[in-house]
Amino acid sequence: MASLTSIATPYPSSSQALRLKSSGNTLFSAGVRSAAMVSGQKTLKIQCTSTKPAKPAAEVDWRQKRELLLEKRVRSVDVKEAQRLQKENNFVILDVRPEAEYKAGHPPGAINVEMYRLIREWTAWDIARRLGFAFFGIFSGTEENPEFIQSVEAKLDKEAKIIVACSSAGTMKPTQNLPEGQQSRSLIAAYLLVLNGYKNVFHLEGGIYAWGKEGLPVETIEED
Repeated sequence: MASLTSIATPYPSSSQALRLKSSGNTLFSAGVRSAAMVSGQKTLKIQCTSTKPAKPAAEVDWRQKRELLLEKRVRSVDVKEAQRLQKENNFVILDVRPEAEYKAGHPPGAINVEMYRLIREWTAWDIARRLGFAFFGIFSGTEENPEFIQSVEAKLDKEAKIIVACSSAGTMKPTQNLPEGQQSRSLIAAYLLVLNGYKNVFHLEGGIYAWGKEGLPVETIEED
């Protein structure tokens, strides 16, 4: 009778191949994550079904995000250049702030898809996160919007010319205090967009704050 050997392989590299000892001959190919076990005349196959969950974009190291943004030639534009591109070159301003902030005031014609949203679910993990926020006096905890890309795709195709904006926007430009710049919601959103095949992505330097400071027009949406 064939004997079953327990195999524990937490996310092995695809180049590894492990030969394990058992009562028969066992060959495990780590890249395929399966094992064929032979003992006597019977063969057992074990398929490893564990997969590492995708890391949220916010948790990816900023240097890695910045490197991809530069590689994909995502460039920052000031608010006046953004306004010109919007009027003359059919660029769309994608405002990734929370919906309430967007409604309070945004560049004319901008569309809104939240990069972060209020925590919606009530799983044990979500309850723990809510309690964590509440410990610091924050009673409206947020999470990265898992439907961000799907929501953008419903409004803009991959060839669209996009300027991503948030409140103050961060920067990719190095400074003495920030040699690698500073990330922000809009830069995280830009990273996700180019990662998912968007080809014409710009970033609004200074964000909506700079837009208002320059006295450029804004639209508001009245709450029902």
